[in-house]
Amino acid sequence: MRRSILLASALATTLALTACGAGEPSGGSSADEGADPSAAPSASGSLTVWVDETREAAVQTAAEAYEAESGVDVEIVQKNFEDIRADFLAQVPTGEGPDITVGAHDWLGEFTANGVVQPIELGDKAGDFIPVSVEAFTQDGQVYGLPYAIENIALIRNTALAPEAPATYDDMVAAGKKADTKFPFLIQSDGDKGDPYTYYPFQTSFGAPVFEQNDDGSYRPELALGGDNGEAYATWLGEQGAEGNLSIDISYDIAVEAFAKGQSPFVIGGPWMLEQFQDLDLAVDPIPAPGDEPAQPFVGVQGFYVSAQSANALVANDFLVNYMSTSEAQTALFEAGGRPPALVEAADAASADPLVAGFREVGAQAVPMPSIPEMGSVWSFWGVTEASIISGKADDPVKAWDKMVSDIEGALG
Repeated sequence: MRRSILLASALATTLALTACGAGEPSGGSSADEGADPSAAPSASGSLTVWVDETREAAVQTAAEAYEAESGVDVEIVQKNFEDIRADFLAQVPTGEGPDITVGAHDWLGEFTANGVVQPIELGDKAGDFIPVSVEAFTQDGQVYGLPYAIENIALIRNTALAPEAPATYDDMVAAGKKADTKFPFLIQSDGDKGDPYTYYPFQTSFGAPVFEQNDDGSYRPELALGGDNGEAYATWLGEQGAEGNLSIDISYDIAVEAFAKGQSPFVIGGPWMLEQFQDLDLAVDPIPAPGDEPAQPFVGVQGFYVSAQSANALVANDFLVNYMSTSEAQTALFEAGGRPPALVEAADAASADPLVAGFREVGAQAVPMPSIPEMGSVWSFWGVTEASIISGKADDPVKAWDKMVSDIEGALG
């Protein structure tokens, strides 16, 4: 068997944390008082894993290897990704649901607030992952997910229209105008709702992140987008909207279609766009900063959670850490979903593709999207305010921004 005996004491810690945080898992039993903490976890029972259609085959392959080597029966249940979050929240408290589910890191705050997940122990494997991927699943010093993929936006460049990567935002606008295309550059919005996710790199370049971060990369619910830096960003948004460089009328579909037709040398977007641009010669670059600090986009990390009510939590941890964190498994997940792997070894191999390497380079300097529950109180105020400033509906960008901050603080209580 490949299960690591070195992980056993770490897995014992997982069991202790589970016992403290969620009581005894339904259908299971607590560890024997006289158990040897250095022994490998007992390979018995079964695991149920929820996955979506895209990742089913990759997880199934790893599950079959685990079954053959451990004797544990692993049942793979395919679910619509859009249903997993709500179903997991509803079923786990009743003792139902899976032992393991695929999911996004920004579900973590809601999952921990509802007590439906438990920490996992990566042991020495933690250093094998791109750091931001582990940070994204970290809360209160504990890691709650096994990361497998990273996604973020970057600057996608048509090299025939712009041979060189722009160093600054002004350079990008100038290069776009020099190309004499319909749009100097493209960035999507959702009409009056705005798109603060895609605009976030511009905001961080002004030193106005949404929340304060702890040393481990996790967030605390202290707003950081206000003050002088936030007001400077708001002023810039208003100026760029007035000049026509930014528009709330450029939807995702419009941006993709225009770039595919060669109507702009630049589009700010993610790897999910690339399939539409197969006829173009492309490069992926860092997003040019309009402010004095780096333009840092959000990173979204995909991974696997262990249910707080799993009756076989140690074995679930073992399967994830020793089978879903192999280069083979993470490469298979990458090939299925098109997102750069979280495991360094697999990411190195995938980076032979310069476009993957470009997104990876930007993602390494990016920040995890906040997973704390308070983030839910931010989105609606944030996007609407940005859109009103860009469109000119807000007469005074600074007043509009300050009101947004006050409204968010009120929503946070």
